[in-house]
Amino acid sequence: MKIRANYSNEPAWQEINVFSKLPQELRILDEIAHNLWWVWNYEATDMFIAIDKGLWKKTEGNPVLFLQRLSYKRIAAILEDEGLMNQVKGVYAKFREYMDVTPDKNKPSVAYFSMEYGLSNILKIYSGGLGVLAGDYIKEASDSNVDLCAVGFLYRYGYFSQSLSMDGQQIANYEAQHFEQLPVEQVLNSDGKPMILEVPCPNHTVYSYVWKVNVGRVSLYLMDTDFEMNSEWDRSITHQLYGGDWENRIKQEFLLGIGGILLLNKLGIRKQVHHCNEGHAALINVQRLVNHINDDSLNFNQALEVVKASSLYTCHTPVPAGHDYFEEGLLNKYLNGYPEKLGISWQELMDMGRENPGSNEKFSMSVFALNTCQEANGVSLLHGLVSQKMFSPVWKGYFPEELHVGYVTNGVHMPTWAASEWRRFYEKHFDKRFYQDQSNPDIWEKIYHVADEEIWGIRQTLKNRLVNYIREQFKDNWLKNQGDPSKVVSVMEKIDPNALLIGFGRRFATYKRAHLLFTDLERLSRIVNNPKFPVQFIYTGKAHPADGGGQGLIKHIVEISRMPEFSGKIIFLENYDMRLAKRLISGVDIWLNTPTRPLEASGTSGEKAEMNGVLNFSVLDGWWYEGYRQGAGWALTEKRTYDNQAYQDELDAATIYSMLENEIIPLYYAKNSKGYSPEWIQYIKNSIAQIAPHYTTKRMIDDYIDRFYSKLASRSQVLSANAFALAKDIVAWKEDVAAHWEQVEILSVTQDENMLAKGMQVGDEYPIRIVLDKKAMKGDLGVEAVILGNDPAANKETVRIAPLDLVKQEGSKLFFEGKIKAAETGVFRFNYRIYPYNKDIPHRMDFAFVKWVNG
Repeated sequence: MKIRANYSNEPAWQEINVFSKLPQELRILDEIAHNLWWVWNYEATDMFIAIDKGLWKKTEGNPVLFLQRLSYKRIAAILEDEGLMNQVKGVYAKFREYMDVTPDKNKPSVAYFSMEYGLSNILKIYSGGLGVLAGDYIKEASDSNVDLCAVGFLYRYGYFSQSLSMDGQQIANYEAQHFEQLPVEQVLNSDGKPMILEVPCPNHTVYSYVWKVNVGRVSLYLMDTDFEMNSEWDRSITHQLYGGDWENRIKQEFLLGIGGILLLNKLGIRKQVHHCNEGHAALINVQRLVNHINDDSLNFNQALEVVKASSLYTCHTPVPAGHDYFEEGLLNKYLNGYPEKLGISWQELMDMGRENPGSNEKFSMSVFALNTCQEANGVSLLHGLVSQKMFSPVWKGYFPEELHVGYVTNGVHMPTWAASEWRRFYEKHFDKRFYQDQSNPDIWEKIYHVADEEIWGIRQTLKNRLVNYIREQFKDNWLKNQGDPSKVVSVMEKIDPNALLIGFGRRFATYKRAHLLFTDLERLSRIVNNPKFPVQFIYTGKAHPADGGGQGLIKHIVEISRMPEFSGKIIFLENYDMRLAKRLISGVDIWLNTPTRPLEASGTSGEKAEMNGVLNFSVLDGWWYEGYRQGAGWALTEKRTYDNQAYQDELDAATIYSMLENEIIPLYYAKNSKGYSPEWIQYIKNSIAQIAPHYTTKRMIDDYIDRFYSKLASRSQVLSANAFALAKDIVAWKEDVAAHWEQVEILSVTQDENMLAKGMQVGDEYPIRIVLDKKAMKGDLGVEAVILGNDPAANKETVRIAPLDLVKQEGSKLFFEGKIKAAETGVFRFNYRIYPYNKDIPHRMDFAFVKWVNG
């Protein structure tokens, strides 16, 4: 038998990572890399680039991976480079100066809960606006010295990366994150072993690792179930953001809420205020109720009084369909043990998440949040009004405009989103304490004293940087999905930094109306193909993998962009993330936004553009409803002309074309001998001076402190004093009112008989007398006249309140008197509303018992 000349089995290769070992002198770099302070301090990124520009680019701006990949030879060269070492020491000194400041004890401490956080493109625990807002907010909490900690998830795959097929179809790619290469630190026990959080579920326990992200002075704690102590069923809880079915969603929200509070308990962290960023985190209050019942010997109602007093729910959703609703059977699978812990029935727990208690409605996380949080808010002025109307069924005795639901308009973290050129510009021309006083308009008005040429120079620098970025980053992808290399080269050559660049970047939900610009392709072609006044549009955005309509919009735009007349004039950039967003919002000339009114809760991309001298052209919705100033951008009216949405879309599209043709393009190209339009620069100055200071997270966090945090912390402290004495008194009063409410009797109503028989005359006052018998009920009652009218201009019902005074009490009988004054002509409806009164409750919705005087 012939001997074989060669033989080998298949090798089972083992993977091993080899990291650089930093010498003692450079360990400070690792400290900086593991704190996201570097994200918004350009001196730090400049330092990393100076160390090794090529490696910084190769590692996509990830300083942890950057240091792991730093060669031994380069490390030795750094140590020998005196100038570079001085730069490193200077950055570290600034970092330590920032970090060594202690929290401001005059500001309430806060525990903040969110499903996602957009902090940097390298940490993929965000999908879009909600997460980026949360990330910006905790950065600002650090800058504003608020004692805040945050809780969320460290997702193994995060949200998807987007690529496009040859025909323009979105492809969702889920790429595993390697935690050891990220700016995160695993939380360890005192014995040096990983801390493991145990979260009890019915019939089993979910285990979670705990990771910490240092966001300046703020700690963000992230839960991670993807390890061997869990079943495959539970390991996937923290695999994907907004992935899986409804059961996976309830598991995530259970872990965020119940697990989030257990995590803070385990870490020994106690805060004055608990802030739910959206309804996903509502279940924190289930566990907080259990804590107070067990630790403070309170009953359910007493615990609820205490929990509510320190809780805030922020809603980011403008329509009921956008909230999370769970079937009773699915919720029971995870919460069936909690009624016993709370001392209530299952039906009572379910009813806390229903607009109509006792019904068969699904359990709404938002309604549960409203019933367990003293305060609630929308994220813009207009969204606050929309939220009042959306949530009014929860408090049926009151009208939307009477509700306690307030608002704080979202802002953006200016140091993160302003390009370094603009930051240096602001530092040069504005006050030295500018960053500590960003929302002071007087500081920003100094822009008017700056030479036009300097502003134009920054704008051109950033436009060129965007164009170069597109050419570098997208060439390879375009070659893959467009097939013909000559077409790709042609598109690259046509991208023109001297053209008017208009950007559109956001989540591709159908209400965002990304299609609007393409309503009349012939007219659009004339706009983009004018050789004297070139205009180019740059689109980007992801559609949720389950949103077929949004994916269809992307495909439609990509198809149009490949038509000969639009090649290089309409461009779609794939994989919209924070890195691409920063390039776009600083590099285009105009930021376009065309949502269906009033479905834009806030929107923040346009605010980011403001920080970079980019002008907004948007529907008056969300933040732009408040932010628009004439001569500082352009707006489509907030008013609808047609109920038919297709007709409204056509009208809005025609308006966009007209404004581009007759206002925007002529203004941009009214250039002087120096190559720029003085009128355009004036718009930029107006925009920066009059709009930008009002839309920073500095103003936003100040608003939260003033409108919500301070009063929550104060009231919570009062309720908790003396073994919760006041909380127990309020609960005793509520229980008494509830027990006797049906017995309250209306003995008499006396009003001028001419009011109904002959009508009222403007300016006249009409006396009202009402006598009640509250029987055995303790405490006080209030009575008020409620007058309903119509405002044709606003197309809405108006509500006017005329309180009656308690003028006498005889035993259980209460005598009220007041006057109704006819203030304007028209047809009105009126009634008298009786309500329980207690000066120690925060607002009427806290105990919304109402009796109308009918008949």
